[in-house]
Amino acid sequence: MVNQQVLEGQWNEVKGKLRSHWAALSDDDLENFNGNVDRLVGIIQQKTGESRDAIESYLEEVIAESGDATQAAAQSAREYSRYAAEQAQHAARDVGDRFQAAAHQVSDSWRDGYAEAEHLVRQRPMESLAVCFGAGLIAGVVVGMVIRR
Repeated sequence: MVNQQVLEGQWNEVKGKLRSHWAALSDDDLENFNGNVDRLVGIIQQKTGESRDAIESYLEEVIAESGDATQAAAQSAREYSRYAAEQAQHAARDVGDRFQAAAHQVSDSWRDGYAEAEHLVRQRPMESLAVCFGAGLIAGVVVGMVIRR
């Protein structure tokens, strides 16, 4: 026998199949059963003249088909979810690799700049000292002006 919970859970699919199988059923007929399977079978018997066994057999067949379709849809959703997760992992790995490459590039650039500055200071120590003194003097004046305000 058809279970009321199963019937209600798949009602939209079942309703369409019932209407196509028994054209004599109206939307009102199908909406008035209020979840009661016996009442639904009675309405279908009254409208179509089919036997109770034939109606219950058809309902079980329709619910089994709907259950298979639901399981197939769930499987497809799981497969898509797995695919999307894999794509997200690949994208995250790619972004991580790019970020790491950029970080190495910045690090190399700083290292090269430091080596070049060190070379310049060794080549011209007096000029380097004068530049540092001037930069310190300017920084001191700026800080002093900020403090006075």
